[in-house]
Amino acid sequence: MNPLWNDLVVAGFKKNEDGTTSDEPFLGLVDKIGTAYEDDILATGFGSYIALPLMREKYRADMEEGEARALLEDCLRILFYRDCRALNRVQIAKVTKDGKCLVSEPYELDTYWDFKGFVNSKAGLGTDGGW
Repeated sequence: MNPLWNDLVVAGFKKNEDGTTSDEPFLGLVDKIGTAYEDDILATGFGSYIALPLMREKYRADMEEGEARALLEDCLRILFYRDCRALNRVQIAKVTKDGKCLVSEPYELDTYWDFKGFVNSKAGLGTDGGW
């Protein structure tokens, strides 16, 4: 892993002019060429192509924590289905106003592989659907 070839997401709370912690959350991204920006929703890598459009559609500023977690899990589940090298084992982190970062224990997302499109052959010629 080359440490200079990363996209980093930074989360926390902004500071007031007097140095105290503000109530305003901060979510920013710095990419591998130094471009930095803030937004309400961010994703990196494959997630910027697949998950970001889903989050843009379903995100609301007044979401409860459970709703936000469910949205993240839906995005991660879809990414898992679309990436043959992904795992359905995830961790989710939460930044609190008092400066703590709470990281969940790893857990597995529920998945369902019995959709007809996953089970039936694709080629229609009695093959496995591969080349």
